[in-house]
Amino acid sequence: MATKHPHTFRLAEAQTRAEIIAVGSELLKAGRTDTNSVWIGERLAELGIELGLKTCVGDERDALKACISDALERSELIITTGGLGPTFDDNTKEVAAEVLGVPMFEDASTRSNITDFFLSRGRAVTENNYKQALIPQGAKAIPNPLGTAPGVYWKDPPSYDGRRIVMLPGVPREMMALWTNDVHPLLLDLANDRQKTLRFVVSGAGESALDERTNRVRARHSHLDWSILAPRSHVEFLVRSTRDEDLEALRRDMEAELGMDLVCVGPGSQESVVLDMLAARNETLALAESVTGGILASRLVDVPGASRAFLGGVVAYTPKAKTELLGLSADFIVSHGTVGEAVAREMAARVKEKLGADWGLAVTGNAGPDADKNALNRDGCDRVGRCYIALAGDADVKCQTRDIHGDRPDVQFRAANWAIDMLRRGLF
Repeated sequence: MATKHPHTFRLAEAQTRAEIIAVGSELLKAGRTDTNSVWIGERLAELGIELGLKTCVGDERDALKACISDALERSELIITTGGLGPTFDDNTKEVAAEVLGVPMFEDASTRSNITDFFLSRGRAVTENNYKQALIPQGAKAIPNPLGTAPGVYWKDPPSYDGRRIVMLPGVPREMMALWTNDVHPLLLDLANDRQKTLRFVVSGAGESALDERTNRVRARHSHLDWSILAPRSHVEFLVRSTRDEDLEALRRDMEAELGMDLVCVGPGSQESVVLDMLAARNETLALAESVTGGILASRLVDVPGASRAFLGGVVAYTPKAKTELLGLSADFIVSHGTVGEAVAREMAARVKEKLGADWGLAVTGNAGPDADKNALNRDGCDRVGRCYIALAGDADVKCQTRDIHGDRPDVQFRAANWAIDMLRRGLF
């Protein structure tokens, strides 16, 4: 049963403290990253809602129960992701109901949606899927148009007036859709409307270097509320103030300090910025990837409307692919190997020509774990983490050499990062 409190606990009126509980034993294993919490944290910052804590917990009921109980004692807004599905280890709703001492009930509309979801795909519904229609008494189901697990919105649960619990699916695209369409509007009354957030996206420099580099700007604007974040693909500053004129003064100083390293101010990403720049110039892009194996193309096409500037690409991973798909001669590969500056330059020029693009971007290198025997050991091009990025434009082909540290996925992802960054700078 829920603990009874003699009075309603409320936090300071100036800000609403929120916390996120990411549920799933898989998130505790090596190689799995909780990207949902990062994304939700960014959305909370846009609303001016303070994120005080983030917890990752496995599917074990007692551990989850302790997390939810503790969260109710300290935070006004509790957001969970994961554990809403049909299987035996999906327990988030049930555990929350147990903590708050209420029964579960079947939401008829959700049950109907689950049935329709399967019938529309010509599949039979297994009985365990209807578990997802069970909702804690007093809460409301949030329909999920992309899946079968609804979200849950629970305002003022028993003995916790002033609290709100939001439970979201763990599948990122489902979670994002529910947040954008349903949860965001439900939280607007908690938003700190007096406080606005300015977001600076930066690439080409690391978090610690940028922290030191912007020290004078931050000292000049120390009365503002600053945060620095370092997602995998970039670094960003979030700066909050109640005064538009203060944020505008900061914008001018940050633009002057960061120069070409500043990707954008406000919403956007490296990928969306380069596609916008290409479209504004009525220019097109073609890719030739080796070491990144299609990661670069995937990141670009994740941006809606990418086809207005991105024509396509080739994953030329082997010598045969480089000769048959891009037209590099066998003699060229014998002379230069499969990795190196000459190969990257040739790949960029050939893919640009073959697709009739204005720009050709190519990436080759060695992601490991072993040295590349086909690289001919020229200038260390067989070295693990050594990558070559070439950009072919109107006048010439430019090439960068990058030594990237980390495991194989790190090298591949960061090589794609550097390629996008090189293209962005080349478009100025």
